[in-house]
Amino acid sequence: SDRCATGAPHDKSKLFTERIHMKVNVKKLSEFAKLPAYGSEYAAGADLYASESAEIGSGKTAFIHTGIAVELPAGTVGLVYARSGLACKQDLAPANKVGVIDCDYRGEIMGALHNHGKVERRVGQGDRIAQLVIAPCYVAQFSEADELSATCLLYTSDAADDLTRV
Repeated sequence: SDRCATGAPHDKSKLFTERIHMKVNVKKLSEFAKLPAYGSEYAAGADLYASESAEIGSGKTAFIHTGIAVELPAGTVGLVYARSGLACKQDLAPANKVGVIDCDYRGEIMGALHNHGKVERRVGQGDRIAQLVIAPCYVAQFSEADELSATCLLYTSDAADDLTRV
């Protein structure tokens, strides 16, 4: 579409002209599983869906099954983020804030949703519960050092909020 969600025209000259595409194999582990799906042409995250219903009590956390396993390409990581509508409208958000799926993990993807509200919430089969962003992943070679290079940001005391820019 040449228009965004508000109806305003897109200036596609300001968008990436080419998106990077990659094949990700997905195995359904449940007859009720749905493959991840992007909600729009330029969405960064693909929606993850509940493969079964669950009740989440006030102040409680529940593991929500998606019924899928993925084979992420080597050198990538899957990052599972909250869906803002679910968090804002139903008080449900990932308990660990961001889930990490290593590229060599082949088990079921599950979302640990925490109910921050005062009433029990229900997640229905087929509901969108989180979004999956696939990103490059760097592997660091950690090396102990006696000194670190200088930066323009220095701690001037032990207080975490006491920072000075030089």
